[in-house]
Amino acid sequence: MKKIFTTGWLLAVQLFIVSTATAELRLPAIVSSNMVLQRNTTVEIWGWSDAQSSISIQASWLDQPLTIQSDSEGKWRTSVKTSNSQEPQTLMIRDEDSSILLENILFGEVWLCSGQSNMSMPVKGNSGQPTFRPPLTIAKSANSQLRLFTVKRKGAKTPQSDVEQYEGWAEASPENVPDFSAVAYFFGQQLQEILQVPVGMIHTSWGGSQIQAWMSQEAIQGFQQVNLDTVDISKRTNKIPTTLYNAMIHPLIPFSIRGVLWYQGEGNRFDPASYQSLFPAMVKDWRARWNLGDFPFFYVQIAPYMYGDNEVFQTPKNTAFIREVQMKCLDLIPNSGMAVTLDIGDDYCIHPPKKKEVADRLLFHALHRTYGMNSVDDASPMFESMEAHKNGLKLTFKHAESGLYAFDKLEGFEIAGEDRVFYPANAKIIQREFVHVSSEQVPNPVAVRYAWRNWVKGTLFDTNLLPASSFRTDDWDDATRAGTIE
Repeated sequence: MKKIFTTGWLLAVQLFIVSTATAELRLPAIVSSNMVLQRNTTVEIWGWSDAQSSISIQASWLDQPLTIQSDSEGKWRTSVKTSNSQEPQTLMIRDEDSSILLENILFGEVWLCSGQSNMSMPVKGNSGQPTFRPPLTIAKSANSQLRLFTVKRKGAKTPQSDVEQYEGWAEASPENVPDFSAVAYFFGQQLQEILQVPVGMIHTSWGGSQIQAWMSQEAIQGFQQVNLDTVDISKRTNKIPTTLYNAMIHPLIPFSIRGVLWYQGEGNRFDPASYQSLFPAMVKDWRARWNLGDFPFFYVQIAPYMYGDNEVFQTPKNTAFIREVQMKCLDLIPNSGMAVTLDIGDDYCIHPPKKKEVADRLLFHALHRTYGMNSVDDASPMFESMEAHKNGLKLTFKHAESGLYAFDKLEGFEIAGEDRVFYPANAKIIQREFVHVSSEQVPNPVAVRYAWRNWVKGTLFDTNLLPASSFRTDDWDDATRAGTIE
C-alpha cells in the first residue's frame, strides 16, 4: 500500500514538472494570418515557446530560414526584412514540438488609430448618431487589400504581453466594416485606393478616456505618482492612469507601424495646461518604445460642441482653450499634423457625423508629409501676425499660400482694447489674403479672438477649404467679454 502511494505521488510530481516545463509555441494576437506587415523595412516577429528552445522561421519571401533561441523565460524575438512585393506571403514558425503557419500576409502601410469616442465611433454610427452614408459605405467596403484589426476595451495594472480581447486581422468586408472605427476605415480605404498598396489599420481606443490612461508608468511619473496596487480598475477604467496603455498599447509593441492617428482631448478639456505637457510626453514615450524614430503622429483637434454653456469665456470650461493647446502641440511634437474640425462640429451631439471629413484631413497630412505628395495641401491657415489698419487690426495667416476664403460673411470674431474687454467685431477678407477686424465700440484695438466659444461654426478657410482653428492674439488670463458674467 505504501509502495503504490509512493509511485502515484512520484508520477504526479513528474506530470507536474512536465506540464510546467512545457510551453506551447505561441504568437501575440497582432501577429497572425491576414496581417499587413510594414513594407520595405525591417519588422519584428516575436512570441513564446519552451525555455531555451530552438525556433525556426521560414518566410516565403526569404531564401533561407531564420533560426533563433528562446530565452530562459521562453520569450523569443527576431527581425525580418520585408519588401515592396504585393503578393500574399506565408510564415512558418516551428519549435521542437509544434508549428504555426501564417497565411495571406501582405506588405503595405500600417497605421495605429487611438483615442476616445470620436475615434471609436463605428462606420454604422451610434444609436441616434449617424456617420457618413453608412449603407453605401458598407455595401462597397469589400477590399482584400485593406486589413482591419481591433483591440477591444480592457485595462490592466501592469504592462501586458498580449491583448486579451480583440477582433483579429481580417480583410475589409460588409461583415466587419460596420463595427470598425469610421475615422480609421475612411483613412485606410482612401489611402489604399490612392497608393495602390495594401493597408493595415489597427484600432485601439476607448470612449471618454483621458490621456493619462494611455501613458506608461515611466512617461507619467514626471507628472504624478501612480500606484494601482489597491485600485479597483474595473470602474472608470478609461480614466485611470496607465491602465489603457498597459492593456491596449503595450501588447502591440514592437509591431512595425508607419504612424499614428489620434483623436482625443474631450476627456482632458478642463485642464488644458496639463494637456500641453502630457500629450507631447505620451507621443515621445510611444516613439521611444516602438524605436522607429519620430514616426508621423497626426491628430484631430476636438470639434465645437455646446458643452452646456456657450457663454463661458475665460475659464477652461470654454473648450477654445483645449483647442488652443492642441494647436500649440504642433510645435512641441516633431513630425505632427492636426486636423482642424471647427466647421464640422455639431452643437448638441458630441459625436459629429462627418467622420469622413475628419479622415480626409488626416489623410491630407499623410499624403503630404509622409508620402511626399507636396501638391496635396494639408495645413489649415493659422494666425501669424497683426498690425493696425484703418481703425482696426489686419491679421496675417500662414499656410494660406493661395489666399483666404469665406462661404458667406465672416463670423465669430471679437476685438478688445487695452481694457481687455472683448466686443463682437466686424471681419472681412481683404486683398484675398488678410482679415480686417474692427468695431465701433473699440476705437483703439489691440487684440482679436476668433471662435472663442464651446460651440461655433467656423467661417474662415483657405482656398482648399481647410478651416482655420479658433485662435487669440493675446495671452491674457483676465480678459472679459462684454455682457458676460462667469
